[in-house]
Order: sequence, then structure tokens, then C-alpha cells
Amino acid sequence: MADTSDFRNGLIIKFKNGLYTIVEFQHVKPGKGGAFVRTKLKNLKTGQVLDNTFRSGESVEVVRVERRKYQYLYRDGSGFVLMDNDTYEQITVPEDSVGDAKDYLKEGTELELLVDEDDNIISIEPPIFVELEVVETEPGFRGDTATNVLKPAKLETGATIQVPLFINEGDLLKVDTRTGEYVERLKK
Repeated sequence: MADTSDFRNGLIIKFKNGLYTIVEFQHVKPGKGGAFVRTKLKNLKTGQVLDNTFRSGESVEVVRVERRKYQYLYRDGSGFVLMDNDTYEQITVPEDSVGDAKDYLKEGTELELLVDEDDNIISIEPPIFVELEVVETEPGFRGDTATNVLKPAKLETGATIQVPLFINEGDLLKVDTRTGEYVERLKK
């Protein structure tokens, strides 16, 4: 057991029958009354963020996790097939455990898995940015750069994102997997 003095960003705790990671925390010592710790917690399963206040010194249960590097190989009927980079062991994880980033994963992508002491997968973290090729989009019009107009573009993974008008088929893009937004065009 740990207490509020052990809080740090990224710490995973058991709270309200779920696993939460501490996104941010602030120790507050008001002039009147006892000190407390104001936290922002993110549920590892649902991604829901909630604010909570702990009394200073309150005990919390810390969950020990291990980060392991895996490589995404392919998608089959039962989910995603991943390979451990150290042991070359392959595992299959269900689609819903990957989250929204599954639309931006292509074969060979490096992933990071959070695993508890019992080898249960807590969460799967894709890379923040991925490089994907545009396979289908409408052609842009030359000289139409006066406004921030966006158009849809279909990527090699099947996902559709909004891109600026100057993007053409065959362009390589940097995409943010957290928001699904276009970041920049890359040179091939």
C-alpha cells in the first residue's frame, strides 16, 4: 500500500473497482483545514477522465505493471496478432482492447503493452505518430490556399481523415493516433 505522498504522473492505482493512471496531481495546503491532493485520473479500460480529491496521507493500492514492446503482425478473425520483440512469441488480442488507434495501425507497427504481475494485458499503447500513405482523395485545385479548407482522404489502413487541399494520392502523411488528425506531409 502506498499513500498520497507517493503520487506521480503515470502511476497506476486501483480505484473504484478499476485501474486508473494519474494524469496530473496537485498537493493543496489551505490556510484552514487539512491538506489534500487534487488529482486527474484516467481509466485504463474506457479512457474516461475524472477528477478526484484525496485527503493527505490517504492509502491507495498501487498496481505494479511492466511495459513490453510488441510488433503488430496482422489482423485475423479473432483480433490482432502481436509478436513479442524479445521472445518472438505471438499472441492474439481482441480488437476492442486496442481502442481507437486500430484504424491507424499497419503491419510492422511497434506497440507498447502494459502487463500486470499475472501477465494480463491492462492496455495497449500505439505510437503517438504513424506514417501512412493516401490511397484515395479528390484532387486539390491549384491556388486554392486562401482558406483552411479540408477534404477527406482515405489512408492505406482504410481510415478516413481530413487533410488540406494540397494533399494528393500517393502522399505520405504523419497522423496523430490519439486524435486521428493530419500532422504533416512527409517526403518519400
